[in-house]
Amino acid sequence: MHLQFQTVDVFTSKQFVGNPLAVVLNAEALSTGQMQAIAAEFNLAETTFVRPPKDPAHIAEVRIFTPRSEMPFAGHPNVGTAFALARAGVCYGRPVDGGRVIFEEKAGLVPIEILKDGTTVVGARLASPQPLSVGAEVAGELVASACGISPADIEIANHCPCIASCGAPFILAELKSRAALAAASPNGDVFRLEVTKHPAVSIMLYTQVDDEVDIDIRARMFAPHLNIPEDPATGSANVALIGLLAKLRPEANLSLSKTITQGVEMGRTSILQATAVKQNGVVTATFIGGRCVPVMSGTINLT
Repeated sequence: MHLQFQTVDVFTSKQFVGNPLAVVLNAEALSTGQMQAIAAEFNLAETTFVRPPKDPAHIAEVRIFTPRSEMPFAGHPNVGTAFALARAGVCYGRPVDGGRVIFEEKAGLVPIEILKDGTTVVGARLASPQPLSVGAEVAGELVASACGISPADIEIANHCPCIASCGAPFILAELKSRAALAAASPNGDVFRLEVTKHPAVSIMLYTQVDDEVDIDIRARMFAPHLNIPEDPATGSANVALIGLLAKLRPEANLSLSKTITQGVEMGRTSILQATAVKQNGVVTATFIGGRCVPVMSGTINLT
């Protein structure tokens, strides 16, 4: 079996930064076990597998795998896969030439807007498949122990660490400073033994900044228990974050947009554009997007 793949750097306009993604373009004959094995072989934060849609009104079914498990939804894999298919212009014989695609995923339908400079495809922007849900608070001591920081580094003026999701649940914790964010270092044992007891994919730390011209938020996401010591860009966590920030704002109606950078500390700077819409006190829509660049393409000869 010959599988065609491409790799894309997501949430960047430069190669070899941002969040790398592998996209297997013709995965219709693969079993779940084979997809998991291929994702482990790529050993990137995520690998996507493009399959024919169950409903012909949609472009594709997309399965998303980390090196160790399948994800129901994730941000950078959707953005990068939409970018790759739009650049190719075709998916299973059907043209991909409009400004919008819809993917079928475990978490639901994911509508994605294709971003262009003139006629050139440069990125994508997704609408999350599920409305914002905010779950239980999580002890600051656990977050601190898992991430190698002091409980005093955690900012609780706006919210305590908590679980939030727009399709994939994360523990979100605000820190008081960039210094605390930069000093964080994950403890794999705590993640494996304690964080996994919570109904969340992993932990994202963030801090709000007001002294940088183009950046509103700096973030880091750790998932060592998923074989991802640190993720350069986590769209699914950041789209939940923008939803949470909109929910916390006092206005009943607003459109909140933030520019978020992630991956700086690991040398893979990523830039994410996050937006949430709030109507009558309820967050009704959340979006995450950014630019992408192609890097590699090739063939997997499956025996």
